[in-house]
Amino acid sequence: MFSRFDIFVGLRYLKAKQKKSFVSFISLVSILGIALGVAALITVLSVMNGFQHEIRSKIIGVTAHMQLMDANGVLHNWSQIAHMAQKSNPHVLNYAPYVDGQALVSFDSNVSGVLIRGIEPQYENGVDNIAQAMVKGQENSLVPGKFNAIIGKDLANQLGVEVGQKITLITPDGQITPAGMIPRLKQFTVSGIFNVHMNEYDSSLILINLKDAQLLFRTGDGVSGVRLKVDDVMQTQNIKYQLEDFLPENIIITDWIEQHQNYFAAVALEKKMMFVILSLIIAVAAFNLVATLVMTVNDKKSDIAILRTMGASKANIMHIFMIQGGLSGIIGTVCGTVMGLILASNIGKIVHFIEIITGTKLVNSDVYLIDYLPSQIIPSDVITIFTISILLSILATIYPSFSASRTDPVEALRYE
Repeated sequence: MFSRFDIFVGLRYLKAKQKKSFVSFISLVSILGIALGVAALITVLSVMNGFQHEIRSKIIGVTAHMQLMDANGVLHNWSQIAHMAQKSNPHVLNYAPYVDGQALVSFDSNVSGVLIRGIEPQYENGVDNIAQAMVKGQENSLVPGKFNAIIGKDLANQLGVEVGQKITLITPDGQITPAGMIPRLKQFTVSGIFNVHMNEYDSSLILINLKDAQLLFRTGDGVSGVRLKVDDVMQTQNIKYQLEDFLPENIIITDWIEQHQNYFAAVALEKKMMFVILSLIIAVAAFNLVATLVMTVNDKKSDIAILRTMGASKANIMHIFMIQGGLSGIIGTVCGTVMGLILASNIGKIVHFIEIITGTKLVNSDVYLIDYLPSQIIPSDVITIFTISILLSILATIYPSFSASRTDPVEALRYE
């Protein structure tokens, strides 16, 4: 497409200093603008990818990939249903029964609303990562009849409770007496503290033994449901449809995507909007090349006229300025990509350093669910950003280059 002559002259124009320093300044600003736009877009998308990945892993580490529940609210034949699900679908790896209920926890005049989850430690290790998140005590301390409890780190700090101390759980389904409704109270001993680095769970989740939970919430031998672990968390929707063909009609099947659908939909929409907004920054910087090339063309009119009289065609002139502007865009894109990759790879350390210097917490788990800034560089995102930047840079050179090719040599040399 481009001859050696076009490339040679285009490179010479790119390297040569402009007669007017303002033109050189605008050219430098265009390159820096493209570089900063590309770096910002790569960094922001990497942070959003990392944030989405970390939240997803935290959610999956505490909640189940999938859940089986009875339409009536209490699942009595849970063992039979769990075996049926595992045998009917090879993607189901493990299962664990659970009992969920809401309650108030009280300790030393401090009260907080919490979610109580009754679990069987021997099953639970196969479906979540709570055992790896223990900072004090062990998950196997939840022995039936001992009324032990494992609580989140933030909840322990909020209540001011330590391992070995007793907390009081107050359930809403109290006893009816002539004096009115009296809430049911039960003391539990804190036998462990976990920290999954996600405020939603660290501040409001209490784990107790399954049989203790059945007594506390009066479910008899029934459970709230069965939690399933599958081999591919991104295929839970397909697995759900497969299980529906084998399990009884009264069984309700949900997965982690449905439980947090609104959140992940919001994150996906935000990522798309940020991509569009930051792409406009690149577009603005790329179209600064238009102004740069227009001024360059005006500055090089005599050179263009001489080249035309020496036999250069209109296509040659157009190619020369497209090469000059396109290379400026490529330089800015490459520099921005390198800057973006370096920044995205170290953004967590940079934010932590700023927090230490300023003494402020920039990433608060109460707002952002996690207390650090993650980053995940996805190659396809980087390639897309790089390609869009190059295309915008090339498109920005078309009009000035076409204008240069239409320069009349006679008019250009008349006053030289």
